[in-house]
Amino acid sequence: MTATLPVLTPKDFASDQEIRWCPRCGDYSILAQVKKVLPTLGIPKEKFVFISGIGCSSRFPYYVDTYGFHTIHGRAPAVATGVKTARPDLDVWVITGDGDALSIGGNHLMHMLRRNVNLKVILFNNQIYGLTKGQYSPTSPLGAKTKSTPYGSIDNPLSPLAYAIGSEATFVARSVDVDIKHLTMVLERASKHQGTAFVEVYQDCNVFNHDAFLYATDKEVKGDNLLYLEHGKPLVFGAKTKKGIRLNGATPEVVELGNGITEDDLLFHDEKSADPSLAFLLSRFKHPAFPEPVGIFRQVDAPIYDVEVNKQMQSELAKKGQGDFDKLFNSGDTWVVE
Repeated sequence: MTATLPVLTPKDFASDQEIRWCPRCGDYSILAQVKKVLPTLGIPKEKFVFISGIGCSSRFPYYVDTYGFHTIHGRAPAVATGVKTARPDLDVWVITGDGDALSIGGNHLMHMLRRNVNLKVILFNNQIYGLTKGQYSPTSPLGAKTKSTPYGSIDNPLSPLAYAIGSEATFVARSVDVDIKHLTMVLERASKHQGTAFVEVYQDCNVFNHDAFLYATDKEVKGDNLLYLEHGKPLVFGAKTKKGIRLNGATPEVVELGNGITEDDLLFHDEKSADPSLAFLLSRFKHPAFPEPVGIFRQVDAPIYDVEVNKQMQSELAKKGQGDFDKLFNSGDTWVVE
């Protein structure tokens, strides 16, 4: 007889820890939407694990009543890969930030993505180092004046989505912290993906980089600045969806619909394409030259690392039987130190 799982609610995933983020930080909204999604997955609480690195976002495991591990700077992908490979029955989430994931953690993140480990990754992007009090980060825009760049940053900023797509990530998405309905939808889609699901969330740091994404959150202007991606639909945007994106040769351009230009002339979104070229093109759209896409950029199937590792192990066990550590340890050349 199969046991019936208890019905869970977001409150069941609220921990007893005091949340120590600044008032009005965008992290609160991301936490709330994650706690909203978890009960819908039909997974027992004890099967969830949240693993983080270092930064404001990385306090996240304290605030969900599941198993968790607050690791070291940039190493959450490596630790999560180990957990998922050793315990494929667990639902493992990685919580990271633009500084944690894309500076010291860049190498670990890349290899996790290319391996397609069955993990869900949420990258909080506030374009600043918040926990260490306002230094510029790998995603800070050119000219950003921060504690460590008082005359303006001269570093070319990194695009998290372009990085993920270039690493052959099988699920790549973006949302905005205060766009609650959209963020919930993206997290639901990510939670169901088999393989690495990478979600970038534009997140407001209201102390050190307030309103960095005002163009994407202000109701008066965001219609002209965001492009909501829908699979199989034309790339239209604008307050009255009267604008669109088409290709002029190989170059994307913004056009006004009407005067002979119809939706059929526009570029259509295909998140299922095995060729990541379109997804990469979309990841390069930057305000104000283009509206910035939000939604699912790419979702494709590929072999899953932890599944393949465990299949390989089972195959070898079937051939050779269970190993004997003492026998292995004492095999080969041995010697005694007098």
